[in-house]
Amino acid sequence: MNDEHEHEPELDPVQRLRAADPAAGVEPRAGFADEVVARAAAETATESAPVADLGAQRARRRPRWLSIAAVAASLVVVGAVGYGVGTTTGGATNLADGAAPPISLQSGSGVGATDQGMMQGDAAVPEQAKMMPGAGAGASGLIAPYGFGRNVFSASGLSDADGTARAYAFDARAASDAETVAALAAALGVVGTPELKDGSWTAGPQDGTGPSLWVSLDGTLSFSYSDPRINPWQCADGAETCTPETGNLPSEEAAIDALRSLLVAAGRNPAAFEFTSETYEGAVTRSAQAWPVVDGQRIDQGWTVELSNDGMVSAYGALADLVSIGDYPVVSEQDAFARLSDPRFGAAMTNLPIALRDQPMAATSEWVPPTEPPAAPTTGTSLAWPVNHVEIVDARLGLASQWQPDGSVLVVPAYEFTDADGGTWSVIAVADAKLDFAVE
Repeated sequence: MNDEHEHEPELDPVQRLRAADPAAGVEPRAGFADEVVARAAAETATESAPVADLGAQRARRRPRWLSIAAVAASLVVVGAVGYGVGTTTGGATNLADGAAPPISLQSGSGVGATDQGMMQGDAAVPEQAKMMPGAGAGASGLIAPYGFGRNVFSASGLSDADGTARAYAFDARAASDAETVAALAAALGVVGTPELKDGSWTAGPQDGTGPSLWVSLDGTLSFSYSDPRINPWQCADGAETCTPETGNLPSEEAAIDALRSLLVAAGRNPAAFEFTSETYEGAVTRSAQAWPVVDGQRIDQGWTVELSNDGMVSAYGALADLVSIGDYPVVSEQDAFARLSDPRFGAAMTNLPIALRDQPMAATSEWVPPTEPPAAPTTGTSLAWPVNHVEIVDARLGLASQWQPDGSVLVVPAYEFTDADGGTWSVIAVADAKLDFAVE
């Protein structure tokens, strides 16, 4: 840590960065940013950085943060909105359009799943739970397949060939040290010596008075940064409501450039990521995401920044390196398809059918309150037992995160099946021989 910074806690980190900018006050000409990005793309290799071997990675243990002073300047604020773009940004824009999307072993519907992808029993939930006010006629039939519904699957043309696939793990322990956290804090303008306390690393004030960094001792060494001074939603003390300050919404380019610069400061190669950016109508901030790409597929453990008119409001990511743990045996597409109906594997609906993705959660017709309870069933009434028929039309082998009981995180082979309506289902692809079915 820089002792000078420790003795000047009152110095605004953003102002310090602005003061260090040799181009302060200079207005770039039209097209300047595009030229710089194009030049960087031509000079920098765009191949994904190789994934390290776990044993060799731990043997070295030499921090990659020693060059942090050289790359921290890439976070210099340009004016009040953007971030400086230089050769340290590491390659082309890499907008997310090349790698396959990530596979998740958790339910994408948010219904029927608990933490770490464990599925709850369908039979434990009464049918009334699906019929919510506002659901409308026939809506329960649409909800059931994507939550607690009973499903029967069909498919044809699936391969019966077994094989192997590479698996990975996050090496959180190798990166959990004061030097790593201090370097990230310095890049983010957080003042203060990192402290390990109550199961996490912290740096900066934790009372909302200034930029702060929090690093969890979890399986990915996930971090969270925030600057409450420039949070447009920060309410004044005692205020019951607050209105965000208005200003120029940061551009997609500015948000992605800020995230790319942060990755460089954290020792990551931006060429090994794909980037997305989003905002919403009426927003005063814009977010950007960086998705690690491994074996041609995005991993579902991305980095995110939120940018306001005044700078970086927040950032999130995983400090742990992703390292290879060798090849694992995987079952065939046909055997994985059989797992969709096997309760041991708790097949997860991870994406709604195309026709429902843009529809609101509330139903399509207005709910009319009842005036009396339902009539008593008559003798011989058949029991309603709806079963959804799901036709699988495609299978893809990829990678998905899996949390272990001890908190460590693997990235393992998994299948994603697409049904005839465009919905997706996922199951683990690792063969039974490498699965521990014991309950602790």
